[in-house]
Amino acid sequence: MALSCVQVLLMIGMLVTGSINTLSKKAQNDCTVSGYPDKRETICLFGYCLHGPLINEENRLHQTRIIQVIIACPTICDLIGTSLAGIGLVYVDASVWQMLRGSIIIFAGILSKIFLKRNLKCMHWTGMCVTMIGLILVGCSSIFNAEHSSSASETLFGIALILGGQLVSASQMIIEELFLKKRSYHPLHVVGMEGTFGFFMMSLIVLPAMYFIPGSDVNNSYENSLDALYQIKNEPRLLAFCLLYLLSIAFYNYFGLAVTKSLTAVHRTLIDACRTIMVWGVDLFIYYAADKDFGEPFDKTYGILQ
Repeated sequence: MALSCVQVLLMIGMLVTGSINTLSKKAQNDCTVSGYPDKRETICLFGYCLHGPLINEENRLHQTRIIQVIIACPTICDLIGTSLAGIGLVYVDASVWQMLRGSIIIFAGILSKIFLKRNLKCMHWTGMCVTMIGLILVGCSSIFNAEHSSSASETLFGIALILGGQLVSASQMIIEELFLKKRSYHPLHVVGMEGTFGFFMMSLIVLPAMYFIPGSDVNNSYENSLDALYQIKNEPRLLAFCLLYLLSIAFYNYFGLAVTKSLTAVHRTLIDACRTIMVWGVDLFIYYAADKDFGEPFDKTYGILQ
């Protein structure tokens, strides 16, 4: 099937904004401040409001009746998947994190076979097996390298969180494909509503709960959001990375949903996996050519496995 010019542009947009998202997210973790950030997708809701008049009236009435309840499903998946993967990123390098995110291809393929009744040919299963072999090599290289710094258990924990997050994210993509194709929702509408639900869930439930759960953060909290805002205020680089992250994830999710509607969720996961080489290359460039506080060096011992 030949790709149209619009489809190619959507794929490129998803690739670029997704890479920026990964790099800016890792850079936030690498910032050192004396003394963290969802709501990003809500931006797309404004775009949907501007685009709204172009949607036919039948679809508009159909969506208005059920959108408030249904979009909460992928929002919860997004919240859980992003949280698990985000915590896992603390324990591994950005390139390893991005490579392990390729496992979503396997999960999405299996889930599409089960729930969407999609016929997967021999070459699809072969591709997933090759992806699995690559993931095993990347995971082994990260664990072997961590053994020299006595942090193998933490690295293994991070890998487990990332893989778990990708399973949940694959479920989210399958649900979104059902919405976009069978219910004819517009990508901006879905992303915008997910961001809106996510904002209220994080603000009213998750962050307050994290504040009162005992932990090692300020005031003995597991996650102190007030302290996070204070850190952002006092570190311009952290503020810049946060803003870059917010903008990139908004556009990335729009491009991703547009690709899902135009093609399939499996295509979306394949394009997402292509971010790996871009993230790794930029990470190496930043470390050797810009600032050694960010990016990552090439692992001369196990880097070849990656």
